[in-house]
Order: sequence, then C-alpha cells, then structure tokens
Amino acid sequence: MHWVSTETPVDAPDDGVEAQASTESTSTDFIREKVIADNASGRFSQRVQTRFPPEPNGYLHIGHAKAINLNFSVAAEFGGTCNLRFDDTNPEGEDQEYIDGIQEDLAWLGYTPSGPALYASDYFQQLYDWAEELIGKGLAYVDDQDAETISTQRGGFGKPGIESPYRDRSPEENLGLFRGMRDGQFADGEKVLRAKIDMQSENMQLRDPIMYRIKRVPHHRTDDQWIIYPTYDWAHGQSDAIEGVTHSLCTLEFTDNRTLYDWYLSQLDLPYEQPEQTEYARLGLTYTPMSKRVFARLVNDGLVDGWDDPRMPTLRGLRRRGYPPSAIRAFVNKVGIARTNSTTEIELLESFVRTELNRTSLRRMAVLRPLKVVITNWPEGEERQLEAINNPEDHSAGTRTVSFGPELWIEQDDFKLEPPPKYYRLSIGREVRLRAGFYITATDVDTDPDGNPTTVYCTYDPESEGGSTPDGRKVKATIHWVSAQHAVGGTVNLYDRLFSDPHPGEGGTDPLDSVNPDSRETLTNVRLEAALADVAPGQVVQFERLGYFAVDLDDPSVFHRTVGLRDEWANIQKRQNKAQNKGKHSNKDSNKGANKDAATN
Repeated sequence: MHWVSTETPVDAPDDGVEAQASTESTSTDFIREKVIADNASGRFSQRVQTRFPPEPNGYLHIGHAKAINLNFSVAAEFGGTCNLRFDDTNPEGEDQEYIDGIQEDLAWLGYTPSGPALYASDYFQQLYDWAEELIGKGLAYVDDQDAETISTQRGGFGKPGIESPYRDRSPEENLGLFRGMRDGQFADGEKVLRAKIDMQSENMQLRDPIMYRIKRVPHHRTDDQWIIYPTYDWAHGQSDAIEGVTHSLCTLEFTDNRTLYDWYLSQLDLPYEQPEQTEYARLGLTYTPMSKRVFARLVNDGLVDGWDDPRMPTLRGLRRRGYPPSAIRAFVNKVGIARTNSTTEIELLESFVRTELNRTSLRRMAVLRPLKVVITNWPEGEERQLEAINNPEDHSAGTRTVSFGPELWIEQDDFKLEPPPKYYRLSIGREVRLRAGFYITATDVDTDPDGNPTTVYCTYDPESEGGSTPDGRKVKATIHWVSAQHAVGGTVNLYDRLFSDPHPGEGGTDPLDSVNPDSRETLTNVRLEAALADVAPGQVVQFERLGYFAVDLDDPSVFHRTVGLRDEWANIQKRQNKAQNKGKHSNKDSNKGANKDAATN
C-alpha cells in the first residue's frame, strides 16, 4: 500500500496562511461559528486547514472570488493554513496554461497559498491502491456497460435504479479486470470501475457512482503514465484527507456529494482524521452566468476576444477592465456567507469598484466624440498653462498643468444648435465654464451639409481663469475639454452588459441566447489629454464627467471603460426603499380602514 504522510499536511508550512486580504473580513457567519465551536471542543486538535481546489480546465471567474476569499480568510483568521490544490483528474480540457493563469489570478486578487501548489495527480498511485482495497472488500466492481446505459439505469428522483448485470462479479475477477484497464487491455469507454453502494438510494450520488474510466489522453503532469483516471468525486475527499484539510468548504451543489465523500473515507483504513465538509451558497450575480462551460463557449464561438475580454466576468477580464482587487474582496465580504442561494445585483459590485476608484484614481480629461472649438479673441501666438486638480478625494495627489490655447476639443453632446429645455451646456449666446479653465460663450458655428456642427466659435473671458469672475457671475454648466494642439489620439472601448437578460439561462434556456450583440462600442477618433500618454498598463484614471477607464495591459493607446460615474446601486436602493415605505403606508391605510369599519359596526 502506498501511503502519504500520516500527520502533517502535505507541503503545508507551520507559519500559517498569509492574510493580505483576509483582514478585510470582520463579520461572523455560520462557518466561522462552526470553526470556533470545533476549536473550543478540541476537534482537529484545534487545527484549521482549508483549501481552494479549482479544476485547471478554464480561468477563474468572479464566483471563484467568493470561494477564495472564504477559504483563505477563515484560515488566516484562525491561524491556520490554506492550500491551493488543482483537482486535475480529467486530462481532457486541462492545460498548464490554466494552472499558470489561476496562480496569477490568485496572486492578483491578493492571496498567497501556504506552500507550493498541490495536485490531485500527486495522489494517483495512492488513489489506485485504495480502489484495489475497495475491490478486495467487495465494495467496487468493473462494469462493461457504456456511459449512456449506466446513466439510464441509475434512474432518477422517485424512479428506481437498475443494478448492473456485472454488479456481482467476484473481487478476484474485478481486480483482474481493473488491472487490465490500467494496463491497456481494453478500449476507451469499454469498461469503468464503479463503487458498489445502493442503487435504490434517494441520494443519486450513491447509486453506484463511477470511480475510474479509461482515457488514452496524455495528462499535463503525468503524460502517458496512466490511461485510467479517477473521477473528481473519487479523488476529492481523499485528497482533502491526504493533505490534512480540516474544514472542507464547498458550495451548495455539493451537498449530496458530501455523503458520498464520507462513504468513501469510511470504507478505507486511513491514518488521517476525516475532514468535514460544510456547504454555503455560491455567488449569484445578475447578468452573469457562473459557468466555465458557458465562458468556454463564448470564447470558442468567437463571441468574445478571449478569457480576458473586459466584458467577461473572469478575474482576468475584470483585471483588464480595471476592477481593483480590493473592491472585489470588499464586495464578496459584503455579500457574506449564507445557507441558501440568492442573486445579488451586479450594480452592487460596480458600486464597490466605483467607490474604490473614486478614492484612488487620477483625474484626466478626454473627449470621446470630438467637436472643434475656436476661441476667436484669444491672444495670437499665446499659450497658457492651467492648474488642474489630480484627485479632489486625495489632496496628496496634488495638481498638474494642462495646456490651453485658441483651439480646443469638446464633446459633441456639449453643444446644441437648438438646445432642448433644461439644457445648460454650450449653445449660441450661452456661456459655460471650461474645467480648470475660463468662461466661454458660443458666437457662431460651422456645419456640414447635413446640418451637423463641425466647428464652434467662441469668445472667452480672460478674467474668469479658474472659474471665478470679478463680477461674481455664475454659470449653470462646466464642461471638459482638450487642447487641440497637445491632444494625443487613442482608442476607447465602451461596454454594456455582455448578457441582456438579468438571469441568463434561467428556465432551462441557453444562456448564449441572451448575449448582447451591442455589448461593446469602439471609438477610434478620441482626443486625450497629453498626460494620458504616460499612464502605466492597467492603471485606471477618471475621464472627467465620463467615467473610469483602464489602460489596456498590452496596448497603452487603448482604454477600457471600467464603470461609469453614475451610482446605479444607489438608485436601486432608493427604489427599493420607496417601495418598502409605500408598502408600509398601504398597511397603515388598511389598518385605519379596518379600525374604522370595526368602529362603525
């Protein structure tokens, strides 16, 4: 029998998990209460060890952020350890690219595992030996039926299962066949190894689940050493036990699996303390499916540019779009840990992003749809350097100088030939303030053959620099601008929801049916403040009046809109509060009416 360490978790140091991000969590939930109770009772010798166990068949998404935060935070708060373990039991679709990417995403999010990455494939020999042990005990058998037949015979809820005709093979025969599977005597799919549990169990996971299947697919770590591979369910609980995991934290869809994991562990003579699985609600977000399969289809069907497309809810996509990892951590802490699934509005996540960026990002000016402005009374040949604030929320960010001259760019929407009611921006005869600049008044305009403005002519008040005037007059609008002489070009991507349905895939529909064909608008004729030529890849700045924009990680001339300035979450809260208050008033009115009727009668 091939044994791994019996006391100390594999590769787990004694100094505990690093807690860079976990200190942000201050709330108590039922999982933390359970750990407290376990420690008080002396269970697991007051040791706390968790793990984050992704499958390396895709990149991490926002849903994984909740699992990561929970596992690493719980370990850190209780002085424990948290391992990163790749459950790499299915070589089809698994790749070193995903392993590297997952580790990069984990570091970007702010977490460091307690030692080198671990792999279920490290335990392939041990798992094989344990499978032979179950066969010898008459608790596992080789089945010759194909996958479709096995699936059909398992029945369903309220529908009895049908036992395999090969279920009663002797341990000796099963052992010989299983070794033949290992040695390549059978074709892929010709035979499988199944646990012998209960084909009539109400828990479908216990209806003789498959433990091994034949797959002549090279493994990214073991190459062609194995042609039989353990299933996820056979490897998962044992991997936890081998590593010394105490608290195995899983989402609710694994509730029924817990009984299977416990059954496997209880049938083996293990020198390990059995880990305990606890389930919690996964993260649900509006407009956001939480499925790597869906994301892989988006990529493979060319509906997005890749796993790191800024429209994707993958951590790589969110990073490219400019989401701060601290905002993601704060968001999942706010959502908290619950026992029942629910869906959170994506606007809450965006609110956390906006709050963080408002505090940290530099302000710059950019014109996305440019319209030329010529100041007709500007002194010939003169140029001024004006002072602009870098971040009003952070005085330590200081100020910068921006060049001002006779020709500027403004947004097309900031000028109207025929202004609608309550339009206070620039129009003929109207005065506005230029951000950090002067008051200007539109006097004339050139248009194209279709009547669209091409150049607006203005005069400026030289006494109004910085927004004040000797006579104290005020204007109702301040607009941003960019010096035409010093502007730099660039490309800006504006994003809408990738999915138009708040609940893609609900009711058994195909999530891809609700992909929004207009989820990205690319603007190539933008005019940017000169300072935007020097921002670092990934840096997020606020384009004044327009939103927060991240510099692309590979191309510094491309900016991705991270979020807009409008706090949609605040509006949602106002509507909800209004509805609640309306309901309260309705109840009061009903009670008044009932009391009046009672008094009358």
